[in-house]
Amino acid sequence: MADAPADDEAATQAPEPVEMGPQRVRVLPGASETAASFELEGEDHTLGNALRYMIMKNPEVEFCGYSIPHPSEAKMNVRIQTYDGTTVYDALEKGFDDLADLCDVVTEKFTEARDAFVARPHE
Repeated sequence: MADAPADDEAATQAPEPVEMGPQRVRVLPGASETAASFELEGEDHTLGNALRYMIMKNPEVEFCGYSIPHPSEAKMNVRIQTYDGTTVYDALEKGFDDLADLCDVVTEKFTEARDAFVARPHE
């Protein structure tokens, strides 16, 4: 087996650092693989209800609910309980992915309808 040449710049160069914002999701104490509560910073009912709906569409999820602990704090708590076949972390990630996909479809449909409206002759 041949080794890569020592002067290969790509092999010796460190990867570019990724800029990460502050962590906005944290797991609240008392979590297990099938039941956990998450705190999301800077979120409210807009994301809460949509995310709860998408997570509940997953047949592996037994329960999902959200609450806003206090109206003066920009925090939202999400509680997820799953059946033994999946974890709450997978369910949360799938919920975010499914919601993002749904938003893409809505954006696409809206753009098509707007373009069709603009293209039609106006009197």
